[in-house]
Amino acid sequence: MPSSTILVADDDRAIRTVLSQALGRLGYEVRTTGNAATLWRWVSDGVGDLVITDVIMPDENGLDLVPRIRKIRPDLRIVVMSAQNTLLTAVRAAERGAFEYMPKPFDIKDLTSVVSRALSTPNRPAEMPEHEAAQEEQLPLIGRSPAMQEIYRVLARLMGTDLTVMITGESGTGKELVARALHDYGKRRHGPFVAINMAAIPRELIESELFGHEKGAFTGATTRSTGRFEQAQGGTLFLDEIGDMPLEAQTRLLRVLQEGEYTTVGGRTAVKADVRIVAATHRDLRQLIRQGTFREDLFYRLNVVPIRLPPLRERTEDIPSLIRHFLSTAAKEGLPNKTLDTAAMERLEAYRWPGNVRELENLVRRLAALYSQEVISVDVIEAELAETPSPVAAPEEERSEGLGQAVERHLREYFAAHKDGLPARGLYDRILKEVERPLLALTLSATRGNQIKASELLGLNRNTLRKKIRELDVQVVRSPK
Repeated sequence: MPSSTILVADDDRAIRTVLSQALGRLGYEVRTTGNAATLWRWVSDGVGDLVITDVIMPDENGLDLVPRIRKIRPDLRIVVMSAQNTLLTAVRAAERGAFEYMPKPFDIKDLTSVVSRALSTPNRPAEMPEHEAAQEEQLPLIGRSPAMQEIYRVLARLMGTDLTVMITGESGTGKELVARALHDYGKRRHGPFVAINMAAIPRELIESELFGHEKGAFTGATTRSTGRFEQAQGGTLFLDEIGDMPLEAQTRLLRVLQEGEYTTVGGRTAVKADVRIVAATHRDLRQLIRQGTFREDLFYRLNVVPIRLPPLRERTEDIPSLIRHFLSTAAKEGLPNKTLDTAAMERLEAYRWPGNVRELENLVRRLAALYSQEVISVDVIEAELAETPSPVAAPEEERSEGLGQAVERHLREYFAAHKDGLPARGLYDRILKEVERPLLALTLSATRGNQIKASELLGLNRNTLRKKIRELDVQVVRSPK
């Protein structure tokens, strides 16, 4: 039977009693206290093999006690409990050297499992941070639902690592927020955070965007341009919508992940890739692998630590907190202060949210901007939800748009993906090549590979067509009529 001594510090007498009884039945000796001073005295006297402490206690914050305990007894395991179930609490518990973070309320079986693991796992003392921010940071993720609690715990464990992370979830669930949290609270926080949306970058431009290019690497490359890997050196590179990356670019990315270095387009010297990779997608990559459009070996390189973000309909208990957060943010930006009545809040909790958190945020901003009443009623909510466009409307609009409109839409998305930055130089020639390739390929397909007919149809000299076929690596397959 176990003979270890467990020290429990919690201001709540009921919790102390429950833990004392549950751990006592397992054969542990349990000492309980309602204040930090007594816990500190026991630890200083060398008592105890494991500490379980709450964050909020009458005389001291439990998180502040963790580094003091670690300093005098680095081998002593500490489990932190808290009803302040936020990402920041989980991260700070991990940063200060806690073995595990347990959000309240917790299942007693989960806690006893953590206790058993803490007492049996060989100890590797963690390095304590040199300093911590004095000011309270703004939380990047909102919600205290069980689904979000598990995400917080996983993120807290990842902050001190450089492990590659794959974030999956429906559009609008906050995948980039999770990526930014991994960066902002991780050990690369002082480096750059660079994001690139694979779905918004034309196929011909991706390698130049990722790895940069040398002067003269292609027509229009009048100067050297840095790629996202170089821009993210020492920090985090976020590859959003990785499922939309073309196979050729996937091969180059796989080589970088395997070898830890890359070459620019047109370059010869290998450059060390000192970045943490975080990828995200709303697509089923395993299905894409079966379809042959995503490399299986790249998937396993990226999927080292998978994180699934739940859709909003699976965490409806977080909706009131999200609404209050968005209303507060809108007020700080100059929009009128608003609140929702009970019926309005209940209606929003019952809604299915096909657009997830992004849809909720957009709705809250409309409520703050367009309605004069300070308290939003359920009638307003019903009217807003009734006007929500159908998710199938967008594809219909795209099918009816002209070629010029489609090109303009793609280019707008491409420029928007760079946010405050600009694309690499030589954009004109690269865009023309991106349009030329499918034009030539489809024309040759329509003429069954007959280059004479294709040149006549295109209005090009036959030699010019042959030159472009070679330059653009267009496959020509002759087929019988």
